[in-house]
This record gives sequence, C-alpha cells and structure tokens, in this order.
Amino acid sequence: MLWPLLVYSALAVLVTATMLASYVLGQRHWEPATGRPYESGIVSEGSARVRLSARFYLVAVFFVVFDLEAVYLFAWAVAAREVGWAGYWEVVIFIGVLMAALTYLWGVGALDWATERPHSR
Repeated sequence: MLWPLLVYSALAVLVTATMLASYVLGQRHWEPATGRPYESGIVSEGSARVRLSARFYLVAVFFVVFDLEAVYLFAWAVAAREVGWAGYWEVVIFIGVLMAALTYLWGVGALDWATERPHSR
C-alpha cells in the first residue's frame, strides 16, 4: 500500500533532476534583447498596463459562473434516474434561480455592450 507514495516520490525526484540538468547544461548568453518581453517573437510596443473596461471582466465572470452551472446540470443529467423526483424538483428550482439571475442581469444592463446606456426619465 506504499506504492503510490513511492511513485509520487520517484516522479518528484525525476522532475527535480530534469530541472537541475537543464540549469547546469543550459545555454548562458546575454544579448541586448534577452531580457525584453515579447509576444510570439514580436517585441512589444507600448505599455503592458493598458486600461480595459470593467465589462470585459464582468463578461468573464458571467461566463465562468454560468459555465459552472452547466457542469452541475450535466452532473444532474448523468445521475437523473438515481436522484428521482426529488432531484428533478431541485434542478427545476436551480434552473429557476439561474433564470432569475440572468433576467436580473439583463434588466440592469450588465449584458449590454453599448458604450453608453440611455438614461430613462
């Protein structure tokens, strides 16, 4: 019963040995552009501290939240027969809460990509 620990230890030693060998055998050079950041081989122009709209982050958070909800629904679908009617009604409530949240977000304009929201008077 000790074999998983031995396999894990052997892999840890192997990774450490690989990193050490890379450090010892690796090339060492210094050119003017060695320490400069680049993207896909192209030297960057401008600052990396570009200000982005908070809407990008909101959409990313919405995506993660609703994607996780899809994972929960998939897990329920796999076990639908085992959970029976109680599980069915629980998932109906779960989807109802999701729809209420989506309706709220849509209503407050969180999903709207317009640059300016018209003010209602």
